[in-house]
Amino acid sequence: MHPIAKRLTQSLRIPLIGAPLFIISNPKLVVAQCQSGVVGSFPALNARPTSQFDEWLFEIEEALAVGGESDQDTKIAPFAVNQIVHRSNDRLDADLEVTIAHKVPIVITSLGARSDVFDAVHEYGGIVFHDVINKKFAEKALEKGADGLIAVASGAGGHAGSTSPLALISEIREIFDGPLLLSGAIGNGASLLGAIAMGADFGYAGSIFIATTEANASAPHKEMVAASDSSDIVYTSHFTGVHGNYLKPSILASGLDPDTLEAKSATTMNFSSSGTNVKAWKDIWGAGHGIGSVKAALTTAELVTRIEEEFMAAKISLAERLAL
Repeated sequence: MHPIAKRLTQSLRIPLIGAPLFIISNPKLVVAQCQSGVVGSFPALNARPTSQFDEWLFEIEEALAVGGESDQDTKIAPFAVNQIVHRSNDRLDADLEVTIAHKVPIVITSLGARSDVFDAVHEYGGIVFHDVINKKFAEKALEKGADGLIAVASGAGGHAGSTSPLALISEIREIFDGPLLLSGAIGNGASLLGAIAMGADFGYAGSIFIATTEANASAPHKEMVAASDSSDIVYTSHFTGVHGNYLKPSILASGLDPDTLEAKSATTMNFSSSGTNVKAWKDIWGAGHGIGSVKAALTTAELVTRIEEEFMAAKISLAERLAL
C-alpha cells in the first residue's frame, strides 16, 4: 500500500471517506463523521462568505481536538475541504488562503486540476485528492501533482462520470499505484468491500449521509432520499452543464419533466457567488445510486456503525465463498 494510503488507513475505523455535499455538509456533520472514524468533508463554498469558512474551520478543529483528548481509544479521523477549481469560482484564491492558514490536512479538488493549488497545499504538508471521471483526466491530475485520485464512476451522486467502476478503477490502476478512492453507489458495507476488492484504497460516499440527523438537508429532502432507490435517479447535464445524478422527485417538484430535460453546455457552469448553478442545487437535489440502502434517518455514528458491521460481515461471507 502507498505510504499516504497506509497512513490514512491507520487513522480510520473503516476505509471510508465522506464526500463533500453541496449545501448539506456543515461542521456538525463533518465533526460527527470524523468522530465516528471516517473522514468528514465539506465544500468551502458551503460557508458563505469566506469569513464564515474561517469560522467553520476553527469550529471543526476545536471539536476534533476536544474529541481526541476525551477518548484516546476512539479513532478521530482527519477532515477534508473541497475546493471547486473552476474559473467561475471567484472565491478560490481567498478560500485557498484560509485553507493554508489552517493547514487543512486533506484538500479535495474538483472541476479543474491546477499545479499552483496542489503546490500550495503541499507546502504546508497537506495532501490533495482530485476528482476524475476517466483515465485522461487522471493522467492530467497526476502530471500537475495530485497525491491521490477520486474515481467518480457511474452512479455517483452529484457531478459524475458514466464509466463503470469496474472499468474506471482498472484503467486508473494501469497508470497509478497511489491513493485511490472510488465514488459511485457506495451505500453499504458490502459495496465498500467491493470497492476495495476492485483495487481502490477507500470508498467515497456522500448520498448515504444526506438523511443523517447532523446533515444540513431539509426534512422533505431526507424523506425523499429514504423513500427512493436507484430507479429514482436521473443523469443529466441540464442543471450545471456537467453531467450529474439527481433525484427525480425533486425535478418533478420543480415543475420539470425529467424525460425532456435539455442538455446544457459546460460553458454554462457558474460557481460564482451569485451563480445560477449554486441556486439550482437548492431545489434540485443530487443523489447517487447507493441511496437504496437508506431506509430512515440515522445519526452519523449509527450509520457508520451499520456500515462497519456490514463491511465485516461481507468480508466473512467473501472468505467463505472463496473457500468453497
